[in-house]
Amino acid sequence: MFGAGGRVGRAAVAEAVRRGHTVTAVVRDPAKYPDLDGISGVTPVRGDATDADDVARTAAGHDAAINASVRLDVPSESYFTATARALTSGLKRAGVGRLLVLGIATTLETAPGIRIMDDPRFPEQYRTFSRGHVAEFDLLAAESGPLDWLMVVPPMDLAPDAPATGRYATAIGAVTGTGRISHADLAVALLDEIDAPKHHAVQLAVSH
Repeated sequence: MFGAGGRVGRAAVAEAVRRGHTVTAVVRDPAKYPDLDGISGVTPVRGDATDADDVARTAAGHDAAINASVRLDVPSESYFTATARALTSGLKRAGVGRLLVLGIATTLETAPGIRIMDDPRFPEQYRTFSRGHVAEFDLLAAESGPLDWLMVVPPMDLAPDAPATGRYATAIGAVTGTGRISHADLAVALLDEIDAPKHHAVQLAVSH
């Protein structure tokens, strides 16, 4: 689990443990997340999702990987293309066959060919950030080879403290549902796509 220290990462770790998985929680500085070290079945490790060698080392022995990492101090397109390249290369070397990456709702279509980020009124700084995920998706589509990957895209409204219901709606590349989901149910959707993969090489929108 890359980006295990964030809210989505923590929710995904908790859901994976609940299902009996063994989790390697990859963060930049494990000392900042002592609570992860106290969870049975979770091993916090230092790692960098933009470094293929780090990815190969931390992912060895695992069946699947999730990337929920982000860097706000690095240009979005640079960061997300770097992670896409490192993950595809490192996971192949580690023998990991399934990768889930977390997308962003602004890249979803509200009508055929029209994305949220394409609205002329959309703030330019957020459009710039959104382009990073577009570039990430395009790179995965072009360079992932045999790696089985999926971009899971939550809606604009994430409810951190809402409980898991186990229910969510999905759509391919387009806005769906109520436009809101809890972190817990987003984690359910992520783990469902690891335990029983149904979608491949697309943007899978999930929402209540």
